[in-house]
Amino acid sequence: MLSHVWSSATHGVDALPIEIETNVDSGMPRYTVVGLPHGAVRESRDRIWAALKNNGLPVPRGAITINLAPADVPKEGAAFDLPLAIGLIAAAGDHLDQERLDEFWLMGELALDGTVRPVRGVLPMAMKARSKGRCGVVVPAANAAEAAIVEGMVVYPVTALREAFALFADPASDEAPAPYERDTKQLFRAARQDTLDFIDVRGQENVKRALEVAAAGGHNALMVGPPGSGKTMLARRLPTILPPLTTDEALETTKIHSVSGKLKSEHGIVVQRPFRAPHHTISDAGLCGGGAHPSPGEISLAHNGVLFLDELPEFQRRVLEVLRQPLEEGSITISRAQSTVEYPARFMLVASMNPCPCGHLNDPKRECVCAPAHVQRYLARLSGPLMDRLDLHVEVTPVPFDELDGPRRGETSQQVRSRVVQARQRQAGRFAEHAGVYCNAQMGSRLVQAHCTLDSGSRRLLKMAIERMGLSARAYTRILKVARTVADLDGRDAICSEDVSEAIQYRSLDRDWWHG
Repeated sequence: MLSHVWSSATHGVDALPIEIETNVDSGMPRYTVVGLPHGAVRESRDRIWAALKNNGLPVPRGAITINLAPADVPKEGAAFDLPLAIGLIAAAGDHLDQERLDEFWLMGELALDGTVRPVRGVLPMAMKARSKGRCGVVVPAANAAEAAIVEGMVVYPVTALREAFALFADPASDEAPAPYERDTKQLFRAARQDTLDFIDVRGQENVKRALEVAAAGGHNALMVGPPGSGKTMLARRLPTILPPLTTDEALETTKIHSVSGKLKSEHGIVVQRPFRAPHHTISDAGLCGGGAHPSPGEISLAHNGVLFLDELPEFQRRVLEVLRQPLEEGSITISRAQSTVEYPARFMLVASMNPCPCGHLNDPKRECVCAPAHVQRYLARLSGPLMDRLDLHVEVTPVPFDELDGPRRGETSQQVRSRVVQARQRQAGRFAEHAGVYCNAQMGSRLVQAHCTLDSGSRRLLKMAIERMGLSARAYTRILKVARTVADLDGRDAICSEDVSEAIQYRSLDRDWWHG
């Protein structure tokens, strides 16, 4: 007999439909899987056979041929165990309803006792199944919340192979699982509770303001200060003042975490902006993605969120240089001999560093012990092209004891976020006709000329700053973009001298040695 079962394979962050054709003929017993199966798929035979026998389910005999179509798409991983097992049962006799099988897509890994284990890539599969007109999916119970995010899909969570068998043999039986139900709107409300808040940070009002400007305009930022001054604490609270994820952004972000196997949310969806902080020993493949079978890297996991690089000069220079493409294009392309994969990578880059190897250059309380040559070599680890993509340079100083010991002062993240959202709304209206531009940081030269005009007083102030502070010509456009964001935060259409003055303050670290 011949049976058809549908599943999917992931390519990048999307799913491809896979038709599993199983044919059982009389003759010499054999088991053949064709259609570019990788090792885990070929090894599935032993898992499936043990699961079928241990659950008392029909085990086909004879010459078995399984075709995974389309045949030119590589299939990897143990997620095909469940659909392969159901296909074998269907081909072994009249036990299952083939018409009902055609309405669903299946995915799941099998244990030897028939337990269905969770797999990666369930959300893209459910989205692709909906686009192909299927009515539902059958997935491991641990992945049901993830699949149920897709509206209009019936999700059947299974914990064991016998439940999947009952679903297609006799849906009215006690063993058949019930559809998974959830309230998506309530889920978003429950999952958006922030555990961090800007008000927890004592002092550092100037740095908080700089991060507010960065959040409002989507600007990349660098914080420079001695150890213990609060750089990491501030960076971790940056996502709490960014605009909340939209539904489309949440789905896009969750897809990336799903295919990488890093979806840790108990809700099955990422509804808070990601914050990724890789260690400085990370490789370029770990940061940008790759491997023999490409998977997303840290920059893609930070999509729609924040990528925080602590101790920036400690990262390998070649690792930092691969950031240039995603910072410009919002995506990363990984090429291999067999295929090319593109992963989304639109994130805010926030970095921190010490001002010198010992960390106490310009510290009012501790003396720096570094020789000038050592300081210059330390700073020269950062290339000019990378520094060109950091719009704000912020000096972070130690917090005085009185501010540490005093009562909490300052604004909550929610108060700051409300201003950031209003500024982003102004930018959304401004760039409504420009595809791919969502915030001030993404403006090209033509948009800067159109939306960042200066009056005579502001122009004189900027000219004076460039001449007196030794700012490079590269800083000119960045100052204009930041000034545009400061004006948006204050609700002004025109840029004034105060906006330019504040933007210049965020370039105080722009010296010739950054471009060496």
